[in-house]
Amino acid sequence: MPTRTIDGHRLHLTHLDKVLYPSVGTTKGEVIDYLEEIAPAMVPHLAQRPVTRKRWPDGVDSESFFERNLPSSTPNWVPRLTVQHKDRSVDYPLIDSTAGLVLMGQLAALELHVPQWTVVDGKPGPATRLVFDLDPGEGMDLSDCARVALAVKEQLDDAGLTSFPVTSGSKGIHVYATLTTKNDIDPSPFARALAKRLEKESPKSVTATMAKTDRRGKVFIDWSQNNVAKTTVAPYSLRGRSEPTVAAPREWSEIEATDLRQLRFDEVLERYRSGGDLLSNSLDSLGAYRSKRTRGKTPEPVPAPTADSPPVDSGRELSFVVHEHHATNLHWDFRLERDGVLVSWAVPKGVPRSPSKNRLAVQTEDHPLDYRTFSGTIPKGQYGGGVVDIFDEGTYVPIKWERDEILFELRGRQLQGQYVLIHTKDDQWLMHKIEKDRERPLPHRESGQTSSSATSKPADEKPMPRDLKPMLATLGSDQDLADMPADSWSFEGKWDGIRAIAEISDGKVHLHSRSGRDLTATYPELASIGDTLADHDVVLDGEIVTLDSAGVTSFAALQNRSGLQKPAAITAAAQKYPAEYYVFDVLYLDGTSLLRHGYADRRQKLEELASATGLTVPARLRGDAAEALAESRRRGWEGIVGKKNDSTYLTGRRGKAWIKVKNQRTQEVIVGGWRRGKGSRSDTLGSLLLGIPDTDGLRYVGRVGTGFTEPMLESLTRKLERLSRKTSPFTDTLTTAQRKDANWVTPRLVGEVGFTEWTTANLLRHPTWRGLRTDKNPEDVRRE
Repeated sequence: MPTRTIDGHRLHLTHLDKVLYPSVGTTKGEVIDYLEEIAPAMVPHLAQRPVTRKRWPDGVDSESFFERNLPSSTPNWVPRLTVQHKDRSVDYPLIDSTAGLVLMGQLAALELHVPQWTVVDGKPGPATRLVFDLDPGEGMDLSDCARVALAVKEQLDDAGLTSFPVTSGSKGIHVYATLTTKNDIDPSPFARALAKRLEKESPKSVTATMAKTDRRGKVFIDWSQNNVAKTTVAPYSLRGRSEPTVAAPREWSEIEATDLRQLRFDEVLERYRSGGDLLSNSLDSLGAYRSKRTRGKTPEPVPAPTADSPPVDSGRELSFVVHEHHATNLHWDFRLERDGVLVSWAVPKGVPRSPSKNRLAVQTEDHPLDYRTFSGTIPKGQYGGGVVDIFDEGTYVPIKWERDEILFELRGRQLQGQYVLIHTKDDQWLMHKIEKDRERPLPHRESGQTSSSATSKPADEKPMPRDLKPMLATLGSDQDLADMPADSWSFEGKWDGIRAIAEISDGKVHLHSRSGRDLTATYPELASIGDTLADHDVVLDGEIVTLDSAGVTSFAALQNRSGLQKPAAITAAAQKYPAEYYVFDVLYLDGTSLLRHGYADRRQKLEELASATGLTVPARLRGDAAEALAESRRRGWEGIVGKKNDSTYLTGRRGKAWIKVKNQRTQEVIVGGWRRGKGSRSDTLGSLLLGIPDTDGLRYVGRVGTGFTEPMLESLTRKLERLSRKTSPFTDTLTTAQRKDANWVTPRLVGEVGFTEWTTANLLRHPTWRGLRTDKNPEDVRRE
């Protein structure tokens, strides 16, 4: 009888050659090997949760059964939890080790199901996560579940919850969200309300109703698994299907892809070997901290992973610490205790001592509470190598803690008074000390009151946010219009230009593109916006456009402004192809951030601003979505954008609160090669070889040879010759015809094409070149 010693326990493994998945020949031994290797990733998602097993002792083609009680033969070293149900008492196993997981494999327990709550002090504790099980009804498939998963993600984003997807290994997708003590959410009612909201928004494609008769042609959002009595198959668990598929953690970019499918255990293992556990940071706030440090190689405290809930602040004073960190560059690390960890920022120039100096603060990974007393030398070669000293420490009182703003009072040896941290973009915050006469009264804290319940108003004004990234719209189709009722959505034209954020202060304008490129000097005529708004500090979102003779935005005309460097050339182009700035959103106005305001409120403020200043704000379209799209076609526009009236502004993120519907199909592409022209075009390019990135690299999608003007041909040919390389940048193998006469280039140029449809071979049909997209980076490109 084969034996294996794991975690100090001797396991007797039997019938390892028994085939558990007959269609593909996967044996019990292979299942056990998978569980042993995946255990470091899987066990933390099982730990401290009672495990219900679904067993197939004779393989997935035979009978299965659910098992809750531990078999009498279970070794004593397996921890357990006794739960009193209505009719009986059940002893559940708690799988907290590799040995325990392998034991489940020995029992042919292929599916391991756990609740959303964890065990605390030997008893059922609070839920530490939400889960939504998306199940496709008849006529629906995994791609339909993916669309609903993205809608669930958007709702969770709006609620301030971080979510992560798992393809279930069966038919659908699970969407999880981590709960902490600061969330103040009752899981089951919250989940039901979210599911019902999505059902109301998309009644033709989504249902939150349990009855199976209501699921045909719809995706069912099963919110009920957040009930304390319900369980969900655990991440990384095998499934009892015809093939050994797995409940596989995924990235959101994969959910957005068109080739999404369920993954087998061998594929999941390969992903784990190369990238680790995608869900490691979902267990607690210290996943990122642990991933950067190795216990024993650094003197820093490195706690072990845990799925337990973080400790709850019981009313005691909260601590803060500032470390002076002599790493590659000297900086100060500012840390506030919250929900059992130290929320941390790196402050390059130190915490400000007076209101006259604001400081950049870059948020880093949460640190363990033991870091409050840490000082020492991190060895060279380790993350953050250098000397760490405690600069200041003490207690603090939270006044307001929200996703984009944190207001608090420091009571340290050196640092005292009220401060505010304001989120500006990505991981960057602005740290400001509030003037003494403008400090807010501190909230009264009753004994037992948590820090997350402390609320107050922020300082009267916020500094202007800089370098915000625009919110992005999701591509929709005519079929999506029915799910966009006029009473809760507004509709605008989709303008054929370059998206740009405008920052106006002291009468000066700064313009930057979606990719962060400075556009101010490229469009000097737009400096007049500063004169228009000279009495205001404002951040606007809009589109830089050039109009054709019919008064319609023309991307082709705007291309004549692309790539110009010399002031004289820019001035001449501005006179011949003048740019305008069509404004459709206001993000900041005279000391007030509007990012968390609903779209309808922001639009009203924008229209009032335009009425007072003459700012160019195109009118919203009347009627419902179908009427708006028809009007855009009548006017020859690119399409429409529908925006939910209550949608907040999600900087740099794409959500389903904004839906774009195009009248012509367009696609951003990356140039991977070119062919020289013939005849009159023998001195320039004849066609471009195009690609779109996917998970494997740059995938070939066809070539384009029409739509070029003479200036475009000459300019593009010069650019391509400078990017020459010897090998193809495409990851797929091109046919002989596709490779013929190809000149390969480093894939840096982003362009846009119009086309009629995608072929069955996933190539562009009848593409036409529209121009370079200098406002986009290659990593921004994806299939629409």
